[in-house]
Amino acid sequence: MAYRLWEIALGAVVMAAAVVFVVFALSATGTRLSESQGYALTATFRSAEGVRPGTDVRLAGVKIGTVSSLSLDPQSFRAQLSVTINNGIDLPRDSTIQIASEGILGGTFVEILPGGDMDNLAAGDQFQDTQSAVSLVTLLLRAFTGSDASAVAE
Repeated sequence: MAYRLWEIALGAVVMAAAVVFVVFALSATGTRLSESQGYALTATFRSAEGVRPGTDVRLAGVKIGTVSSLSLDPQSFRAQLSVTINNGIDLPRDSTIQIASEGILGGTFVEILPGGDMDNLAAGDQFQDTQSAVSLVTLLLRAFTGSDASAVAE
């Protein structure tokens, strides 16, 4: 009987440690179990290379939202991006949205550059000024050969 009590106590300690670890991991990464409150905005890009649902949306290096969906517009063949911006963050109507990289080996994120318009974007609005992802291969080809990938492919 004493052997079983010891096993139960050890199991309880292991479970408590697991719960503490999960809570710490969620708080350290900023992950929330509930759906974050915010409003949706859309944008279209020529290329959304490296962006996936869940990718950070940042303003001045601070996370203000996430990418909620990514799809292809069959008429224009452009990437259609939907982002959720945290409530309380008002973005000027002439803000720019761009796909940026944290460096050569870093990840990709979506960056918003605020404009100066007095009117703000509302839920469901679309960004008018977008800048697509820049392909690292194309940049390297331009730097070393003085041409781009399309000239090499021909």
